[in-house]
Amino acid sequence: MNKRCAGNSGQRGVTLVELMVAMVLGLIVLGAVTTVFLSNSRTYAATESLGRFQENARVAFELMARDIREAAGNPCSRNLPVYNVLNAPGSVWYTEFTAGVRGYAGGMAFPDAAFGTGAGQRIAGTDAVELKSAVAEGVAIVRHNPSSAQFKLSTASHGLSDGDLALACDFGQAAVFQVTNAQPGINDTVVHNKGVGTPGNCSKGLGWGATRNCSTNGNSYAFGCYMGKWEAGDCADENPKDGAPDRWPATIARLRMSRWYIGVNARGGRSLYRSSLRNTGGVPGVQRDEITEGVRDMELTYLVAGATQYVDAASVAAGDWTSNNVIAMRIDLTLIGNEPLGTDGSPLQRRLIHVVTIRNRNR
Repeated sequence: MNKRCAGNSGQRGVTLVELMVAMVLGLIVLGAVTTVFLSNSRTYAATESLGRFQENARVAFELMARDIREAAGNPCSRNLPVYNVLNAPGSVWYTEFTAGVRGYAGGMAFPDAAFGTGAGQRIAGTDAVELKSAVAEGVAIVRHNPSSAQFKLSTASHGLSDGDLALACDFGQAAVFQVTNAQPGINDTVVHNKGVGTPGNCSKGLGWGATRNCSTNGNSYAFGCYMGKWEAGDCADENPKDGAPDRWPATIARLRMSRWYIGVNARGGRSLYRSSLRNTGGVPGVQRDEITEGVRDMELTYLVAGATQYVDAASVAAGDWTSNNVIAMRIDLTLIGNEPLGTDGSPLQRRLIHVVTIRNRNR
């Protein structure tokens, strides 16, 4: 019993000084670990934010560039005169086809849509652009009867539906109209009659003229016939020696109309938006899509044929828009992150620039 007590008396505890030294050393180690952890966390967050910037910019540039490259384009030839037979074509932006590209500077509101602070509305002080073309995936016209306002196409799988806004073209001209009857996948005939649909066609005649002709038959023009000449139920024979109607290639395609702008998103931030033409139940309308969030600003500048510098939309002459003299665009996006990663506690911010050439103007 005494030995055990004597043995225990040889053990000693930790002094207060030793305990305090150990605590200080532990705090130093913990502080160092915490500092490394926070530094790595900030580095990871910054890297993730930069990656998000790059991904958002990639999506934005890719989708915008697709519309820009095709602006004012059609499946036939560039610089064709375009005749628009839609009723009141200037009443809404997606029925007017006088300019394939039209820019709006930060202080210029859309003619039919004011600046606003509601979800999806364009934010004042940010640039915007309208881009219009006919989709490249057109369908060949086998025969066009202007009297009955019917196109016979090369396939029943033409993808055109009642109410679609479309463009027909050959090497002589192009015409914008509304499809009034079509059965994709069933019938290879597409009709463009007068008095049906919204906005509807003012005439079934698709021929170009110096003045707009909205009589029932309008200006007759048969797409696929040389110079649009039609007689005796077929293309005219301009060379009687060969005894065959004179034809040339013709195509029909749906219109692609889009607006790109910076708008307020449903979360109170800013996003890049695209408004585009959609056919809903036979009635054309606009579908608004949020493309990518975190885009705080967009500056758009334009290169006019013969010029050496890019200028903003306010410096482009009205005639350069309607004459399709804009040959390239420069997109300058300002993106902002969600987390306060800057040295002053502000979110990370980057500017990215992309230049796109309008393909239809350079071939």
